[in-house]
Amino acid sequence: MTRPVVSVVIPCYGYATVLEGCVESVLAKEGVDVRVLILDDCSPDETPAVARRLAASDGRVEYRRNERNLGLIATANRGLEWADGDYVVLLSADDLLTPGSLQRATGVMESNARVGMVYGRPLLAYAGRPLPSPAGRWRTTDVWRGADWIRRRCRTGHNCISSPEVVVRTSVHRQVGGYDPACTHASDLNLWLRIAAVSDIAYIRGVPQAIYRIHPGSMLRNQGGPLADLNERRAAFDSFFERCAASLADADRLRAMAGRALARQALWRASRAVDRDLVDGPDRLPVDEMIAFAFSVYPDAARLREWRGLQVRRALGAGRSRWFVPFVVTGAGHRLALHGGRLRWRLRGI
Repeated sequence: MTRPVVSVVIPCYGYATVLEGCVESVLAKEGVDVRVLILDDCSPDETPAVARRLAASDGRVEYRRNERNLGLIATANRGLEWADGDYVVLLSADDLLTPGSLQRATGVMESNARVGMVYGRPLLAYAGRPLPSPAGRWRTTDVWRGADWIRRRCRTGHNCISSPEVVVRTSVHRQVGGYDPACTHASDLNLWLRIAAVSDIAYIRGVPQAIYRIHPGSMLRNQGGPLADLNERRAAFDSFFERCAASLADADRLRAMAGRALARQALWRASRAVDRDLVDGPDRLPVDEMIAFAFSVYPDAARLREWRGLQVRRALGAGRSRWFVPFVVTGAGHRLALHGGRLRWRLRGI
């Protein structure tokens, strides 16, 4: 029997010190044949020397360097065009795959032709701390119809995937195209939605699939504040609906659902800024801009309870609402819901 072939695309810029560990985490995989494709986006460090050494020492590793710096999205799309295996993974050079991850993910898709993307829980590695040790047992696999997965994303307005834990069927990647450069930081969310529009989505429970590093230079820590994050996610949803609305049974309802979720988040963040008296001064948060965002993405935002709560907070005065018992209870409830959402994400990935 032939084994699944997985192309692992590794875009790299300035990660020479961690590139070897990333590649080793891929080459150690069992049950699949891997092809490692390193794309160097004109790194200013020793990346070329490290990558060439890795390619010379193992025939499964190949290396290319851009003639000029193109940025992450264009470099990633070049790598996806380069990939020719049955399945493809986009793995940042500072991230790692966990033991057995590719075999588990490809096994799910080998046994279910409708599944086009498999992901799992990532372990988070924080700068200055030891790498987490993967542990756990593969308990089960959840499979969602693509339409149901899209509906959940629209209901929450959030991305539930870091990126390195994702394995995609290459034919599905070819069908939907690569990352949308107009979405920048939320281009991955946009891509997952497009994949779900043409295939089912699966989640591996119980065992982590990747290690995702969080440090000052990582994309997760380079969002530009709450309003930038909201605008990025809005752009991801807008681009998705522009491209895929015709193939969705209830596109208008889903678009309104996503807008409502983003508006609620914007108004809640504005409310917390008023609670903490962050409406003026050097540490101010863009309250008026977040309100404008909420109404632009969801014109009926005045009907939301977050809008009514914000109005009362502003009437009480910045910093005073934190002593108002109903708002203390509301804040506690919101934090409980947030923790509940994180627990659900750890258990079910959605």
